Amino acid sequence: MKVDSATIKKRYNRIAPYFDAMEAIMEGLFFKTWRKKLWSKVEGYHILEVGVGTGKNFEFYPIEAQLTAIDFSEKMLKQALHNKHRKGVTVALDLMDIQSLAFADNSFDTVIGSFVFCSVPLPVKGLKELYRVCRPGGQLLLLEHVISSNTFIAKLMNIINPVILTLIGANINRNTVKNVKACGFSSVRIDERSGPIIKLIEARK
Repeated sequence: MKVDSATIKKRYNRIAPYFDAMEAIMEGLFFKTWRKKLWSKVEGYHILEVGVGTGKNFEFYPIEAQLTAIDFSEKMLKQALHNKHRKGVTVALDLMDIQSLAFADNSFDTVIGSFVFCSVPLPVKGLKELYRVCRPGGQLLLLEHVISSNTFIAKLMNIINPVILTLIGANINRNTVKNVKACGFSSVRIDERSGPIIKLIEARK
């Protein structure tokens, strides 16, 4: 089942006002801890966050860095703007599709995203864009839920994926590690603390 960017954008626009409440339990139990681990690995001054959503990573932003954050959903970005002002965060927010970034080649020291590529219709195209805007020697950091390495669980994920995709616009059965490895990065490693479904991916250009 394939869904284009416009359709997924509509679904995220629809759930944007309720998104934080929908994920509150998982955020408190698991995701927030993983976000902190992810952002502890950031290097350099020019940082790009892709798929900023409502701004759940704002509290982990490095103070002495120039932050740019994008999302393709107008309503999600509106929530992020509200949270930016409420939390006093310094970041440039832009409406942009990860599959077609309006940045020059080699612009960022670190490109970072959390739970993003489940919602990118053409994930390899998006990853190649991240490679393009990352400077030589720079890094890509991703926190992603992927299809399980357990065969039985993977089958279940494939079965229910069309339902999740229709309701939320997210694929829960992506093989993002494999996709990153296919996009030209000189090294790709998985944080040793990663589990069978949630992966913290570190790649170097």
